[in-house]
Amino acid sequence: MTINPDLQGRSYPAAEVYDVGREKIREFARAVKATHPAHFDVDAARALGHSDLVAPPTFAIIIAQRADAQLIEDPEAGIDFSRVVHADQRFTHHQPILAGDRLVAELHVDGVRAMGGGAMLTTRSEIYALGEGDSRQHVTTTTSSILVRGEGQ
Repeated sequence: MTINPDLQGRSYPAAEVYDVGREKIREFARAVKATHPAHFDVDAARALGHSDLVAPPTFAIIIAQRADAQLIEDPEAGIDFSRVVHADQRFTHHQPILAGDRLVAELHVDGVRAMGGGAMLTTRSEIYALGEGDSRQHVTTTTSSILVRGEGQ
């Protein structure tokens, strides 16, 4: 199956809410060998002016990948995940991710480029923390490039 070139410009709305918990931050920090006390100790995070534990910068990948799943699972996309190679990932942080945040991500397909028998897709996830009522604060922007290998590659 080939990648649908009409994906470029498509957006996927924010779906499920991700509740950031203290233990999730601690587990992620241990997994990526982030050792700053603000990832583990609430008092250390508060001493830096935060209300709760601070997630390591790459924690946003958890929420971004949940948004990416919408694209991967979209039958119109034509993506065979077994043929996907992750090419690039970048983060732009607008504010830290903290324990207690309720996060959602909107996914945007910014580019689709044919490459041989495959395609390179560039996506952007806009991650927001939900607040009171309908308010939300922009937390992180992630950009990702994946290569979907063609048949025989």
